[in-house]
Amino acid sequence: KLFFADWGSAARVERCDMDGSNRTWVAHAGLQQPAALALDLVNKYVYWLDISLQSVEVVDYQGRKRRAIVGGRQIRHLCGLAVFENYFYTFNSDNLSILRVSRYNGSDVQALARLDSAKELRVYQRRAQTAVRSHACEVDPSGMPGGCSHICLLSSNYKARTCRCRTGFILGSDGRACK
Repeated sequence: KLFFADWGSAARVERCDMDGSNRTWVAHAGLQQPAALALDLVNKYVYWLDISLQSVEVVDYQGRKRRAIVGGRQIRHLCGLAVFENYFYTFNSDNLSILRVSRYNGSDVQALARLDSAKELRVYQRRAQTAVRSHACEVDPSGMPGGCSHICLLSSNYKARTCRCRTGFILGSDGRACK
């Protein structure tokens, strides 16, 4: 799945398949500017930072169990969001510090380090990586991902795929080759 935030005419957090199909709202009411997203891959939760409401909220992948974790002055001027174990991590652009906050109730806010500037945070740790299983976009014997001449996108599950073409090309009738 692909998760993304949109705060155009109507702010929302959405999900879709990697090929763009099955687009679904995860959260849409009471949002203004959802920006940074972070996923809890194990428990299947989506966290987001609303920069206008100055809040961090969470919801499950189906849009249920939504709740605010923290908001207000405590988290002003934040950018970037990462989730790992019992905490979320973010960057306060006001005092240039990386913050660690309990992802369950917003308590235990700690400044970990100062940086000159940052816009995004990522946690890289073996336990944060999901195991990769064989999938429909694996390279075939001729060296093409999923048999696609340009781009292979996973579809509704890891066994299904959709081929797409780079700009200026059109997908052929076989659904694989770009012309």
